Amino acid sequence: MAKSSKPTTTRKSTTRKAPASRASAAATADGIMGLSPRSWISGGRSAKGNEARSGSRAFILALDSRDPKPTRALVSAHLNKWQMELLLKSESEVSFFHGSQGAVVVLRFVTPDRDVDDAADSSLAKSPYARGRDVAASVFGHLFPMKADKWILEIDGIDHEQRRGLCVGLELASYTYAENRANPRRTRKKLPTLLLRSSSADISSLDFKSCGQIALCTNIARHLVNLPAADLNPRTYAELVESMFSESSSVKVETWSGDRLRTERMDLLRAVGDAAEDGPRFVHIRYRPKNARAGQQPIAFVGKGITFDTGGLDIKPSSAMRLMKKDMGGSAACVGIAKWAELSQLDLPLDIYLSLAENAIGGSAFRPGDIITARNGLTVEIHNTDAEGRLVLADALDVAVNQTGADQPACVIDLATLTGAIKVGLGADIAGLFSNHDRLADALLDAGAYKGDLAWRMPLYQPYKSMLRSNFADFANATDGFAGAITAALFLQLFTGKIAWAHLDIYSWKDSSGGAYSECGGNGQPVQMLAEFLTRISESADGLALKARP
Repeated sequence: MAKSSKPTTTRKSTTRKAPASRASAAATADGIMGLSPRSWISGGRSAKGNEARSGSRAFILALDSRDPKPTRALVSAHLNKWQMELLLKSESEVSFFHGSQGAVVVLRFVTPDRDVDDAADSSLAKSPYARGRDVAASVFGHLFPMKADKWILEIDGIDHEQRRGLCVGLELASYTYAENRANPRRTRKKLPTLLLRSSSADISSLDFKSCGQIALCTNIARHLVNLPAADLNPRTYAELVESMFSESSSVKVETWSGDRLRTERMDLLRAVGDAAEDGPRFVHIRYRPKNARAGQQPIAFVGKGITFDTGGLDIKPSSAMRLMKKDMGGSAACVGIAKWAELSQLDLPLDIYLSLAENAIGGSAFRPGDIITARNGLTVEIHNTDAEGRLVLADALDVAVNQTGADQPACVIDLATLTGAIKVGLGADIAGLFSNHDRLADALLDAGAYKGDLAWRMPLYQPYKSMLRSNFADFANATDGFAGAITAALFLQLFTGKIAWAHLDIYSWKDSSGGAYSECGGNGQPVQMLAEFLTRISESADGLALKARP
């Protein structure tokens, strides 16, 4: 195979500077392009004195059974006889009443019988955390219109993870895009004070804080995906990330553009992004906490950041292009994880790489049949310009896996809205997971199942690599026909060396409201999975010790 370090196709890097947009100003003046960097749930606390017995109130009663008889005292304080009778007859997990002290939502969590659970595989069954989280939009929909100043959370018997899931879900449900952007017709919600009054279990202020952190960072990923591509382009996106961490003592951000990308031989990234008004950017978020675990190698994340995807010269039909502002969902999740690590003071070093470009059409657009040399020396024939995500990831993966010494990664995980084929196979809710390392794959799958942020392992079936053969270069970037998600993953594997590696092919979008989401749009996939994955490594005795593949 040819290993030339010089590009076969030479491309001129754009140096045009677009006028400053509303988005770039918002990056520093108005939170995260309109989204507040503060969490609502983090302010939750135990009620003091008579706080829970006075003022304008609404109540959330969370029980561990559909039968409220064992906790009749808790429920009967709010409901009269006929309401209690209705509750006893109902099979619903969520019931709403106008109670004697204010609006009341009664949640009755029941662990389903595994024999009749909808999930045929237990690894996809809804976890306690997910059950708590996924009732939140219904709770929010019932209670918020009541405009109470306080929401009183009363708990009896539900387990710790259900409580945490409920708190995270309430924060997720509180987010709406329009109210976090300048809109003269809508004002931002005034959220109530959240107070805890518990009969048998408690949530500490630290619980509220940690739930608020993960929910906020999931919402950051959602918000970035929801932003229109006219506002979030490679330039403004890089500026936003720089501003988010400009005052951090644990995070440093470096951005490559223009000549630096050429010097670094990022020619696949440049090929994809050079036709756009704002040229490509490569952003490195380096997280090094003061309390870093001794001897732990950094964990690297690589995010696909196509801020809009026309398909390039192999242009998409209009129906397929409609949601392509979400094609940077992998990078958005990476930003969310970076912010969560900083807020939670995670004791693990991280390196996070964002490969940002707009796949536009213009005089500098790359063409089918072009041959471009990747950063690692492989030559790539462009079979389809709409298979651009794997190109921008390839150069970024090469940067990640070739760090040395103390910066050599323990593993590399890439996140990408890479293929429609994975959605055909697994639907919108389940990510496709590809990995060259069983222990890494199992850790991600288990963390995702625990947090209801699901993935399913897919095969890296090596014989399919022959489908990427080219008569004119080492490989083609895509192939026609079947196994689109697998061949995309096999292409990425060409750039991972011997490092333990996982690839998550995600959707990043909710097509409708439901669960913890009050509206359609960005869903923050897979921020909750990765936060759990990193938390487990942080709490384990040996950290993350993964042997490189032979």
